[in-house]
Amino acid sequence: MSSATSAAAAPPAHRVSGIALDRFSYDDAVVRKFLFATLIWGIVGMLAGLLIALQLANPIFNFNTEYLSFGRLRPLHTNAVIFAFAGNAFFTGAYYSTQRLLKARMWSDGLSNFHFWGWQAIIVAAALTLPLGFTQAKEYAELEWPIDLAIAVVWVAFAVNFFMTLIKRRERHIYVAIWFYIASIVTVAILHIFNNLSVPAGLFKSYSIYAGVQDAFMQWWYGHNAVAFFLTTPFLGLMYYFMPKAAEGPVFSYKLSILHFWSLVFMYIWAGPHHLHYTALPEWASTVGMLFSVMLWAPSWGGMINGLLTLRGAWHKVAQDPILKFFVVGVTAYGMSTFEGPMLSIKSVNALAHYTDWIIAHVHTGALGWNGFMTFGMVYWLLPRLFQTEIFSKRAMELHFWIASVGIVLYVVAIYSAGVTQGLMWRAFDETGRLAYPDFVETVLKLMPMYWMRVVGGSMYIVGMFIFGWNIVKTWQRRPARYEVPVVEAAPLAPTYVEEHPVVPAPTLWGRFNQVQWHRAWERAPILFTVLTTIAVIVASLFEILPTFLIKSNVPTIASVKPYTPLELAGRDLYIAEGCFNCHSQMVRPFRYETERFGEYSKPGESVYEHPFLWGSRRIGPDLAREGGKYPDLWHVRHFENPRAVTANSIMPAYPHFSTKPLDFEGIQSRVDAMAMVGVPYGDAVNKAADMAREQARRIAAAIVEQGGPSGLEDKQMIAMVAYMQRLGRDIQVNRTAETTGSGAGAASGAASGAGSAGGSH
Repeated sequence: MSSATSAAAAPPAHRVSGIALDRFSYDDAVVRKFLFATLIWGIVGMLAGLLIALQLANPIFNFNTEYLSFGRLRPLHTNAVIFAFAGNAFFTGAYYSTQRLLKARMWSDGLSNFHFWGWQAIIVAAALTLPLGFTQAKEYAELEWPIDLAIAVVWVAFAVNFFMTLIKRRERHIYVAIWFYIASIVTVAILHIFNNLSVPAGLFKSYSIYAGVQDAFMQWWYGHNAVAFFLTTPFLGLMYYFMPKAAEGPVFSYKLSILHFWSLVFMYIWAGPHHLHYTALPEWASTVGMLFSVMLWAPSWGGMINGLLTLRGAWHKVAQDPILKFFVVGVTAYGMSTFEGPMLSIKSVNALAHYTDWIIAHVHTGALGWNGFMTFGMVYWLLPRLFQTEIFSKRAMELHFWIASVGIVLYVVAIYSAGVTQGLMWRAFDETGRLAYPDFVETVLKLMPMYWMRVVGGSMYIVGMFIFGWNIVKTWQRRPARYEVPVVEAAPLAPTYVEEHPVVPAPTLWGRFNQVQWHRAWERAPILFTVLTTIAVIVASLFEILPTFLIKSNVPTIASVKPYTPLELAGRDLYIAEGCFNCHSQMVRPFRYETERFGEYSKPGESVYEHPFLWGSRRIGPDLAREGGKYPDLWHVRHFENPRAVTANSIMPAYPHFSTKPLDFEGIQSRVDAMAMVGVPYGDAVNKAADMAREQARRIAAAIVEQGGPSGLEDKQMIAMVAYMQRLGRDIQVNRTAETTGSGAGAASGAASGAGSAGGSH
């Protein structure tokens, strides 16, 4: 029997109005566990962020090893900060507040502990697999399919525990924080399942069932809403609970809370396509994303105003209370981020900002300011209540606040400056009408002072994290030898609801609507409330997604575009494993400054066999959509072995292991088979992928030797990488007559093997 059950079964101590009161206790042990996990993973994730910031400032910090390169550590950093730090912070606050708002212990202590240990196991699995190169190459969804399945299981356990607690609650009305928790739990489940549908090609390799335009659409439907429903709505729920607690006053406006919640839930889900302006995505889709993003200004700022005005009458406390300082800056950062996000979605602004560090600055304003400071304020408020002692040092709290605040300012100012500099330099023309900075590395060199300033700002924020951790540990050490477990008394819900203070209906329809009794009725019916929330999310998602899949004209086919050969597919998989997509885009936008720098703009039909798409979201290095045939095969070999030997001042990591590590030819067959299962017309390659790969490898290796390069590469990973690089963008350049002589993989093989040898003549 659980402790919750035994507590509830104890004889009631009192009766109120003839009703026996239930006696129970709250499970704060799991809250303490999540709190420490928040601290540990926050430090780990931010240290990983500091390391990759150093790698951009000086490539020496890649340590010349494949496992610690920028491409492999960048997704480790984002996953650790989002799902480990912010995720555990959400669970900390949710487990504490849910029990008290519902006047009920969590339904199952076992599920609570399963959720905790399962989530930490998932984080450890991510920390091990990402540096090893196991990734799906999807932004914020990089983890491979076994871990995705584990996430689904753990999330379902959390959801079951939460909703069963909601059902057995002793508080009739569900408070606004619970609304946001419901939306977060439901929507994250939907996003995770549908974005991660894939076909496994091995234990830690899979291919998305979506391709090209559809995959890009699905990814940013997920990616933006992962920010919305994992980093925004959960923390809004925490804001609505902990900020009034700290201010010792009610939320400013109930009606504004209603408007904030429903408009956010319905409109946020549409916003993802604004990440794909001027790409191969159909223009209608990105325009819809822009319109809904701009409309998000209103509910987002409604939430910010509701949060800040909750401090009415308590502003004098802010000067003395560091907890309130953290909350004020956190909510302000939320307002800044949610102003900037819609602004960045406007096409003219996005044309400058996309692929630049401006987006990175925007993200970190939200992550460091909103998520970070709300977490710090919440944890500091919880410490004396969870550890049943006074916080060890209030002065350390103040010091943490000011160091972290200055760190954020230095960080975002540096990266905003870097982003605007990038955008302006890329599009600059001289008086002759030529690109003012034709060499991409010129822009990189200009950013170095800003990158070092970012390192300084990030270091200050991490120093604040260590102060935070020190204060937590010292407070924990002062805890009593045995925690007191208060017994709570509350009346069970009555079988029927009787309004204690009936509201006289207004004479007009608008008046009755404005009385919001309809919403109070929803709050008394949590299952109905959950269903309505789910419907809002699903309807918005379907209106956005279905046309892209149903209207074939959105993705016109190109006859000359063929699947990758088995060897090129192996090279593409290596490109993904190394995380090259974190630095390079493969999407030339239809701007003159891009077509002159990179070549012909990208077409939707070019990526119909791309599982997953690799359009990218950032250009630390140049776009590679038209890379094929630009340089000889040997140039690529030298470039991978030592980028600075062929491009002075490059910050790209070196990949000498490509020349020494053998290529798994036999493993290529399973990957080709998996690609065929998702609809790629591979023809003969389905049966003889390894032989086809070896034949193409021999041709490319011979071409490298003819160019004066090393021998003995025909069975190494380097050959696959060269084959892939030389294929990029070549399909729309080939002779159409020659192209029609083959089909499926056979035609692709001919085009690609030609690319491998033709590269030497350039």
